[in-house]
Amino acid sequence: MHTMTTKQALNLEIQHLRSLYLSAALTPAQLVEQLDAAIGNDDPGHIWIRRLSKAEMFVYAKRLESLNPADLPLYGIPFAIKDNIDLAGFPTTAACPEFAYTPEKSATVVQQLIDAGAIPVGKTNLDQFATGLVGTRSPYGACQNSFDSEYISGGSSAGSAVSVAKGFASFSLGTDTAGSGRVPAAFNNLVGHKPTCGLVSTHGVIPACRTLDCVSIFALTASNAKIVLSVAQGYDEADAFSRKLPISPESKTKTTFTFGVPQANQLVYFDNPETPGLFDEAITQLEAIGGTRVEIDFSGFLETARLLYEGPWVAERYAAIREFFEAKPEALFPVTRQIIGGATKFSAADTFAALYRLKDLQRSNAPIWKTLDFIVTPTAGTIYTIAELAAEPVKCNSNLGYYTNFMNLLDLAAIAVPTGFQKNGLPFGITLCAPAFSDEQLLNLASQLEVAAIQQGKRTLGATGIAQQIDKS
Repeated sequence: MHTMTTKQALNLEIQHLRSLYLSAALTPAQLVEQLDAAIGNDDPGHIWIRRLSKAEMFVYAKRLESLNPADLPLYGIPFAIKDNIDLAGFPTTAACPEFAYTPEKSATVVQQLIDAGAIPVGKTNLDQFATGLVGTRSPYGACQNSFDSEYISGGSSAGSAVSVAKGFASFSLGTDTAGSGRVPAAFNNLVGHKPTCGLVSTHGVIPACRTLDCVSIFALTASNAKIVLSVAQGYDEADAFSRKLPISPESKTKTTFTFGVPQANQLVYFDNPETPGLFDEAITQLEAIGGTRVEIDFSGFLETARLLYEGPWVAERYAAIREFFEAKPEALFPVTRQIIGGATKFSAADTFAALYRLKDLQRSNAPIWKTLDFIVTPTAGTIYTIAELAAEPVKCNSNLGYYTNFMNLLDLAAIAVPTGFQKNGLPFGITLCAPAFSDEQLLNLASQLEVAAIQQGKRTLGATGIAQQIDKS
């Protein structure tokens, strides 16, 4: 086992930093100094595609000097950006050097975060064109797990997750089409919130499947994710897929709730001997905070999941980069080229047939929500070493999407929450999902789970080893 050794990690939890700023015990410029030293100049884990220099981060810190920390919800909070999301003046590569361009404007969501006081730290490594759940499909190197360098980080938002887990950013932006904002969260002991599609603008984001893409948030805690989402969300006229948040009554934290769990024969762990027990423990944790478990038939969700890569949605990935793909196919990472290139076998008629099947599945899955508040699954049934992944890249990747691929097709919001560790020290987590615009309820439930774990001394921040404190705000 190759455990990554790091210097004493920084505690970048948002409320912790806020308290330091508000008491004048820390300035953004001082934080940049500390962060630059902590990250260093080496990148053995292949986290970054382009890290901002100390001078470049100082530009953002300097701007905050004349402002009051109390007025900005993310004052001096460092964040990382998946490199398929634009940051003005820095190249966007989507992990394909020949595709790179330098945007004049930041993506809407990035600009909103900067306006709220956040400081960008860098653009992070990803599975090329956000195609994969593994974090190894990049010419910039296979991103390594923050707990054990022999294991995958998860993807496609690989560097985004690892940068937060290692204490290099308070939060990060990923994207999530098939699980890219949840699988890396599970593998790095983080909260990964996949918002309702359209809740956070995708303007300035390179599309994967544009009808399904959303910008996701990696955070050290559920309450941190909630703070970031409150800034990141909002209707954007520039994004044709943006949706207005319906006005709903103030959502109270539920003291009791009903959650669905797939039937035993539908829970798959891909021969991992430990994760079934860890999932059972997580169910017990949910019951302890007021949950009632109901076994559900998960087959409709699984059939929906298969549509994503076995059906014509892969053609949407082709459409997103068609001109580039046809001009320079050799510029793509081999397994990425194989997957996206496979799209050409689908006809327009196949696409309509799949859309009709999806409509049927959406309709047949809908009644389940009449009796449930949430559905709970493992985020991933197992985790692989980088070597295991290299031996069977497509099969392993497919296994990682078993519990994630249906979410956006069924218009669900979801949150990945850490709930335990395997004996080898690698994290395990569950995903809670519910219909569109249930984001606040999901975040509240994740916070309740966290509080219970903190009280038992069982919650640490990412891979830093720092014990999580109960949020008093």
